[in-house]
Amino acid sequence: MGREHLARLSRARTPGRTAAGAALSVLSVLSALLLLMLTAVPADAGSDGFRGETARAVRAHERARARVDRLREEDAPVTEVRAAERRRKAVRAGLWDRLWATGRNSGDPVAVDPSGRDGHCPFGDRSRPVGQRSPAWTAPIHHYWLSAGYAAKGSRWAHRHTGQDFAVDTGSPVYAVGSGTVQATTCGDGFGNQVVIRHRDGYFTQYAHLSRIDVRKGERMTAGRRIGLSGATGNVTGPHLHFEVRITPYVGSAVPPLPWLHRKDVRVGGPSLDAVRRDYHCCRGR
Repeated sequence: MGREHLARLSRARTPGRTAAGAALSVLSVLSALLLLMLTAVPADAGSDGFRGETARAVRAHERARARVDRLREEDAPVTEVRAAERRRKAVRAGLWDRLWATGRNSGDPVAVDPSGRDGHCPFGDRSRPVGQRSPAWTAPIHHYWLSAGYAAKGSRWAHRHTGQDFAVDTGSPVYAVGSGTVQATTCGDGFGNQVVIRHRDGYFTQYAHLSRIDVRKGERMTAGRRIGLSGATGNVTGPHLHFEVRITPYVGSAVPPLPWLHRKDVRVGGPSLDAVRRDYHCCRGR
């Protein structure tokens, strides 16, 4: 679960920063790391065998989904489309059961406390539906830098990165990318305060490290509706939004998020954090 974010070059870094503030930042990072080390993980959950089987199931589901899409585009017989869709759902059901059991054993709050009540998550006032007609799909946040991408390697997470990070200031509004139902609103693990939404196409989107949650489990959502504010809760080193697309609500079923958004006609782009860093170090003295 060890997912961290590269420290952002933020306007919050000023010469007037106090030693006490720096000490609190260090303590918050150490606390997050300690929480990760104390988390009980099932014996098979960390094995290469378990991860390998899970990864194969994810790939099998995506192949089945692509086949269903292709058959529909080709106007294939209804019986053939239905058979392919049953195959996709069967793969997802097996993956769902496996990851739900693992999440329960490891204390994943999405499996144990999906409403966030036991964890006393920081809920704000409920957000309101979008006033104007909302698009079918949209980006999860505005005015961002792209940071760690899907499947990136690094010492700051246990294996490969499972989502797309958007570097933003704390308190930036975070939006539902599409219509659906809030599956979980949790806090207390490496993801910090998070929201998981189930969409009509069967996929789930996760929004992690929030400073505040403005929706509740079971609430109906539309694209562009605010779900909370960005932050730096959980296992992080700087404020950002960690965004995932999953086949199930649980860790281990993530798929590449940007291609998924692209299929919804949502274009996500902009400078990467590495590029911003290079420009900063190159030209700050000019």
